[in-house]
Amino acid sequence: MNGIDAWGFATNGPEPAGTHRDRTPAPTAGPGHTMPTRTAPRPTAAGPPPAAGEAPEPQRTARAALTRILEPGDETTGRWLREMGPEALWHTLSDDDADLPTGASPAKIAGLRLRATRAHPTADLDAVTALGGRFICPGDDEWPGQLDDLGDARPIGLWVRGTANLRLWALRSVAVVGARACTEYGAHLAATLGAGLADRGWTVVSGAAYGVDGAAHRGTLAADGATIAVMASGVDHPYPRGHTELIGRIAGQGLVVAELPPGDHPTRSRFIQRNRVIAALTRGTVVVEAELRSGSLVTARRAQTLGRFTMGMPGPVTSGLSAGVHQLLRGEAAVVTDADEVIELVGSIGDLAPERQGQTRIRDLLDPVAALVLEALPARGTADTGHLAQEAGTPREVTRAKLFELLSLGFVQRCGDRWELARRAEARGGSRRGGT
Repeated sequence: MNGIDAWGFATNGPEPAGTHRDRTPAPTAGPGHTMPTRTAPRPTAAGPPPAAGEAPEPQRTARAALTRILEPGDETTGRWLREMGPEALWHTLSDDDADLPTGASPAKIAGLRLRATRAHPTADLDAVTALGGRFICPGDDEWPGQLDDLGDARPIGLWVRGTANLRLWALRSVAVVGARACTEYGAHLAATLGAGLADRGWTVVSGAAYGVDGAAHRGTLAADGATIAVMASGVDHPYPRGHTELIGRIAGQGLVVAELPPGDHPTRSRFIQRNRVIAALTRGTVVVEAELRSGSLVTARRAQTLGRFTMGMPGPVTSGLSAGVHQLLRGEAAVVTDADEVIELVGSIGDLAPERQGQTRIRDLLDPVAALVLEALPARGTADTGHLAQEAGTPREVTRAKLFELLSLGFVQRCGDRWELARRAEARGGSRRGGT
């Protein structure tokens, strides 16, 4: 029986235990850890059995509560979640008399228990439902299995606005990130890249920030394409405020995704942790413009550590906003200039970018002997057939035949028994381009 891998592609053997359908509730963290055994969902006193492909409701409620308590990307609490399960961990953090997780410091637990007093998962789940959204967990059919590559830093769950299936959209997705204070050049590149990827049926993922992020989203929306905004706040808390309208458009045409529950606000560390989700969710990351110290470089380097493709679009060497991209390109990142080149890297076998060549001139199409005779003609003035044969190093009869060929093609003209260059031959050969 064939299975599928984390990206949704068919395999030749049975479905592996590491796919999104088997990971409950958390992935293997490394050597020495084993995956929990998959068990069928059981009915509980709280309600009927969960629908096929969905996490049991007590686990969903517990994970929703934990997104209010735990910080995104905290590998220590992620390890507790993997070892204890969401329900037991929520109970531990909600009950002052419960035993501490293995290796937990009392100070950390005390802080988390203070946070636990504000966790009202039922209210949060009702709030996202009222927005037309949902909360998805590991084990759900919609859960993108590639996020499990983050190990103990995997999201607890994801709050989602929009009607599309997140897992399916993420199968063919590319992250486009870059500077907030980007130049017009960077904004143009990001918008054009977003539109080009959309035209080829790829999903554009970014962070809805000012600059490159916003330009990439707008370019995709303008092309009626699929785009995902990964937020560092709740899905009902647009940030930056100046992008409220843009984020609303993304929620209507695409998807808005967040690790934080409704109403939660962004912080500096949450922006950094948001970048790991962008890197893991997509097949590759393109950096358009970035300074040497830029959050978009964090995304690109995280993509590298996860085995994703990392790409950069070069800019002027005198621009500080391209210095970070150029540093990235000196490492393992690949140079790309448009959507076709991006898809050639991240797409399937055969998704090749078109071969690019310079302008073809009629002169380039001449056979070698004719080219020698043409080169023998003086730039100014005329020459007879004998002189041209001597200069070209070809027999007189061959030279004469090639001169008549060149005459028919418009390269030369006759002046009695002498020959000269036709001045407008190259002008008739093709369209004029600036700078050539």
